[in-house]
Amino acid sequence: MIPWFSDSSHKRPDTSMNADSWGRQFQVRAAYADDLNDVAQIITESFHSPSGFWGWTLPLLRLGIYEDLRHRLASPAPHQLCLVAVDMANTNNTKAGTVELGVRYNDTWGHASKSFVYLSNLAVHPNYRRQGVGSSLLANCEKLARSWGFQDIYLHVLETNHTARQLYFKLGYRVHKVETGWNLFFFKRAPQILLHKRLS
Repeated sequence: MIPWFSDSSHKRPDTSMNADSWGRQFQVRAAYADDLNDVAQIITESFHSPSGFWGWTLPLLRLGIYEDLRHRLASPAPHQLCLVAVDMANTNNTKAGTVELGVRYNDTWGHASKSFVYLSNLAVHPNYRRQGVGSSLLANCEKLARSWGFQDIYLHVLETNHTARQLYFKLGYRVHKVETGWNLFFFKRAPQILLHKRLS
């Protein structure tokens, strides 16, 4: 099995176990190619509602997410990983959540071309929410960022996603910048908040 992306220090899965408050065991490890369908499904269910007028587009959105992830798998870059949390108590090793992290080079947020670790697509399967999966994934991301030699980590969250914001604030993330612009007005999008955490 080939793991996601190409960081040579993470070719094997992390076999450390994280127990939630219900005693369930989760293993956080690098995602493999055969995790692709589950990862795409979790992201789709987390960020797109099946109800309402646009519910019929869900299979198309899922296919787009799948192809995007497959493309990144086929075009590996250093310091890029997709992690999955696996429910080890389930005989099918059900994927409970996922997150991607990677190093970005961008000066639009005031970094003056400084490289930094950026998290994206943190998503937890609906059956595993509020069970510590998100916290475990974030803790592993922070551990990896430190092992890569970085002390700062960034991510975006929608202003209207109060549950996610509460989790991030609880874990020490703070507001770095609130997105503004005409596209928010014309497309009636909720503003995104760029969060930052200084790793100790």
